[in-house]
Amino acid sequence: MRRTEVLQGLREMKFEEVYGRFRRGGLSAVEAASWLGVSERTFLRWRGRHDLEGSVGLLDRRLGKVSPARIAVDEVDRIVSLYRDRYAGWNVKHFHERAVEKHGLAASYGWTKSVLHASGMVRPAKKRGAHRRRRPRKPLPGLMLHQDGSRHLWLPALGRQIDLIVTMDDATSEIYAMFLVEEEGTWSTFQAIREVITGHGLFCSFYTDRGSHYFYTPKAGEKVSKTVLTEVGRALKELGIRHIGAYSPEARGRSERMFGTLQDRLVKELADAGIETIEAANRFIRETYLAAHNRAFVVEAAEKGLAFIPWTRADLDEVLCIQEDRVVDRDNTVSFDRLKLQIEPSPVRHHFVRATVTVRRYADQSVGIFYGPRCIGRYGPDGNPLNAQNQAA
Repeated sequence: MRRTEVLQGLREMKFEEVYGRFRRGGLSAVEAASWLGVSERTFLRWRGRHDLEGSVGLLDRRLGKVSPARIAVDEVDRIVSLYRDRYAGWNVKHFHERAVEKHGLAASYGWTKSVLHASGMVRPAKKRGAHRRRRPRKPLPGLMLHQDGSRHLWLPALGRQIDLIVTMDDATSEIYAMFLVEEEGTWSTFQAIREVITGHGLFCSFYTDRGSHYFYTPKAGEKVSKTVLTEVGRALKELGIRHIGAYSPEARGRSERMFGTLQDRLVKELADAGIETIEAANRFIRETYLAAHNRAFVVEAAEKGLAFIPWTRADLDEVLCIQEDRVVDRDNTVSFDRLKLQIEPSPVRHHFVRATVTVRRYADQSVGIFYGPRCIGRYGPDGNPLNAQNQAA
């Protein structure tokens, strides 16, 4: 027996019992409706149809009728074929967004999911585990940013895993910087921080794992040092940004969930666009993917306003660089990273022999030598002096 027939029979049996009590005065119309789980108006309508037609009047008038909103079989076949032939493996939400955007799908996400489930192309999601309470988000954008890297086969054509660096706001889940690099490290962190500050401003705190480029840990498994800083820690301190280290994967839950989404969606988007190189992938992320991703996943902050502070200085590169102290040799040269850097005569002092100077390596691999706050030499990546007009006083 079909399920609809069983349900219809149960309705008739329950109505006959309740209606009998109503006719004998044992129940009011309101009470009878409550027993049946319907409104008083619906009960009175059923009573009228029962008095005129008997039990036949209780039949659902929709039975045997085709819904005027029913989608044609051809459209069902088209969507199933589209998923099978081009988007196999995509999750339903991602596929539905793409089908609406590029393939003229007008049906809802729920309809699409039911069609793909019925076709056997997609398995229903497993039941979620026990409820766990998440840490509340920060109320304003700019109060805390997450940064993390994920090593994954982002571009199968490369034949090797590379790192995706993501910098995301805690309040809204908006991603401010995202790019692929061969390996996560100090320079990738500096690049992301630079993109955030130049695009949005200074932020208040920076939440990361305890990787060696973020923190110095005196003893494995113990707390990070608050006095011995890495280059990232030193730069954040100079910028006035609080650096917070996570002590468990669960503490980085939002980043971990975001990478789960990206490992599903971004890989498929890059493959669908035919992208095979890191340079092309970063251009696609910057120009196409990132804005679409944020439109889909950004949530509204709990409070109005921003915690970002506009960056108005011109010396950000002097902070986001590698800095090391050196002692000048007797011939007024500095040895640094297999380079021999000659210091030219300067009005600051007659010579710099045995003086302690700071050497800065920049993102473009050029080098600067500083005596206190003053720059006394700038050099190209090969160690040759740059023209005087390119040197900063």
